[in-house]
Amino acid sequence: MSDQLVRAISKDGFVKAVAVSTRDLTERARQIHHTPPVATAALGRTLAAASMLGNALKGDGASVTLQIKGDGPLGTILAVSDNEGNVRGKVDNPSVDLPLRPDGKLDVGAAVGHEGMLTVIRDLNMKDPYVGSVSLLGGEIAEDLAAYFVESEQIPTACGLGVLVDRDRSVLTAGGYLIQLLPGAGEEIVSRVEQGIMAAGSVTALLKADSDPESLLRRVMPDFELEILEKSPIEYRCYCSRERMEKALISLGPVEMRSLIDEQGSAELTCRFCDSVQKFTREDLERLLAGMTKKD
Repeated sequence: MSDQLVRAISKDGFVKAVAVSTRDLTERARQIHHTPPVATAALGRTLAAASMLGNALKGDGASVTLQIKGDGPLGTILAVSDNEGNVRGKVDNPSVDLPLRPDGKLDVGAAVGHEGMLTVIRDLNMKDPYVGSVSLLGGEIAEDLAAYFVESEQIPTACGLGVLVDRDRSVLTAGGYLIQLLPGAGEEIVSRVEQGIMAAGSVTALLKADSDPESLLRRVMPDFELEILEKSPIEYRCYCSRERMEKALISLGPVEMRSLIDEQGSAELTCRFCDSVQKFTREDLERLLAGMTKKD
């Protein structure tokens, strides 16, 4: 099935949950950035997390940026989601590859780094975005995101994220879930959530058996009667355009634009999130410069 997001609430009103299947969009990211397995897993987990955060926003044009800046070789991982859960992302050093851990799993924690910061930026189309940051716990991303909600927003949260890479380096399955307690939830609710998560096992194993995110939630929360609030398709979606790249060139200012024209005669801009390339001829640049000079 194509990538999908499912949002639900328990009928007792104590737990809300969201899950995503993100195999296709993670594979798209892998193809764009040419990532080896450990970088694919780290970026894929971040994309799934950002999608679940973005879909929770209200209002057209709102967005969430999830930034993970660890001390590992990957550098900064960045994922941006719109309010529907569509995402795009990048990693500073996409070619990083590491040996498997002793248990045979991808060493995402070492690639990301065990120290650093996780930052969530919510742009709600107001004057200033909401920014919250926490220190990384270990770089595995799911635990770090759960810690963010507990520390920064005081919301008890459980998070599971996973990316399974095939032998040919393509993405076999990917996705995750986010489970949060609502006001009034007591220790008994906490215990039921924890027991369900422990019994369910890994995200990748669950998605490999059944890629439906609703099924993922029901298997992770077997002791809860869930009411499905939303089911919607999600995808890797970049909002770059020639107009946006023109604005980037204009932001250089008249002096740097003149220097660019004299020294290079043209410009070629590549979007950092996708494989889109826009070429600007000397005539294009002269037109932009003329517009800038006219405004001055």
